[in-house]
Amino acid sequence: MMEGFNKHVGVALLTVLAVMLFPVSALIVSGADMEYSFDSPKVFSSEMFPCSACHAGMKADSTRRTLAYHTEIQLKGHGETRMWCFGCHNAGDRDKLKLAGGEKVDFMELHRLCGQCHENIYKHWRAGIHGKRTGYWDGPKRYFLCTFCHNPHSPRFKPLAPKPVPLRPTETLRGRK
Repeated sequence: MMEGFNKHVGVALLTVLAVMLFPVSALIVSGADMEYSFDSPKVFSSEMFPCSACHAGMKADSTRRTLAYHTEIQLKGHGETRMWCFGCHNAGDRDKLKLAGGEKVDFMELHRLCGQCHENIYKHWRAGIHGKRTGYWDGPKRYFLCTFCHNPHSPRFKPLAPKPVPLRPTETLRGRK
């Protein structure tokens, strides 16, 4: 019986030591070892996707200008003085995004695109500190991508109106006698 106890204590000590020596992001288990999935980006449920449905055969114009179409898209608080559409969208394949090095990525990998500029938030997202995920510690997980909560063209949340102060227990029906 003592032998089994010592084994469990040893495993617990090694686990504590590993957590102390390695950053949280290094403890993330890869997809080969764990079952996980990403929530589909909102663009997939839009009538504007696939982009190639309208943009097929159109020459990409990388000139910064006021758009005649997609007027609802305005970069606000998200690199509007430095960026243009083809900083993120792939000019040659409109149904793909583009990383800074030119690599094409699917919209299901947009976390890699966002993570290029937002590295700390990306690390926090991978570790489960930022964003939303559902599932189990040692089982299937579902990660919600950046655009589940953030508009990619204007990612800051709009100000929320403050809610009224909660009632004290004595001010509720349950609190009254």
